[in-house]
Amino acid sequence: MTTQADRDWLPPILAGKDYAAASVFTPANLLREARRQKGLPAVPVPEICVLDPDGDILRSLRRSGHASRLDHWACYHTELYAFDHEGEKFGIIGCAVGAAFAVLLAEELFACGCRFLVSVTSAGQILAEGETPYFVLIDRALRDEGTSYHYLPPAEFVDAEPTLAAAAFDQLRGTGQRIYRGAAWTTDAPFRETEAAIRQARARGILAVEMEAAALYSFAMAQRRAVLCFAHVTNRMAVTSGDFEKGQDAGSAAALAVIAAAARGWRASGKRDRGEPSDG
Repeated sequence: MTTQADRDWLPPILAGKDYAAASVFTPANLLREARRQKGLPAVPVPEICVLDPDGDILRSLRRSGHASRLDHWACYHTELYAFDHEGEKFGIIGCAVGAAFAVLLAEELFACGCRFLVSVTSAGQILAEGETPYFVLIDRALRDEGTSYHYLPPAEFVDAEPTLAAAAFDQLRGTGQRIYRGAAWTTDAPFRETEAAIRQARARGILAVEMEAAALYSFAMAQRRAVLCFAHVTNRMAVTSGDFEKGQDAGSAAALAVIAAAARGWRASGKRDRGEPSDG
């Protein structure tokens, strides 16, 4: 028999959240202890940083000698590199796959002086915008993952900051890249992309499926940070051979053009995070 308690039950990920409460465990304190253990100085990271879940952009930069490792980055899990492109200095972390890991790194980067974060991830095609590969500026993301529910109350979608997204898209028009603007489906379980789930995503007008955007946008909204996510649509879930091709040099030059345009859009938008970053 179903009881009232059963009807009132919420899964732990939705129950008992106090979204206005400060966290006891903070990225600044974690990094303070990491620096103490490693004997590292507190040096700010570049103000524009990139998450590269596939790692292809970073690998290309390293092969060409354009990326240098920042030895002062105290994160326990990753290495941070710096590179210059189109007059900007960027930080970049490779292989930051998945919602929880991406937001862990976002928290740490903003605690260390980052002011604008860009994520460019390989993604599966849901509604076709032509032959792959191409890019989607993700302006809203379906929250089919877990991390976002620790930052914002339950909702179907979370949006990118509209002024920032519009400014970036305006800059992207001049890059020569095929780029669209629309919704993504963020999932923690890529190998549970069933036919029914894909049909439902199409019915919602979703263009691509990836693993980070909903969590990063929820973090950005809750913490008032500047974050923009792009899907590099490269595949149809490998249902036929020949999928996952990004183009020349694994699409790194195209991705760098998108990142540089996003940086110009951020500067043009006048959007800045309103918290004061530490010296990390």
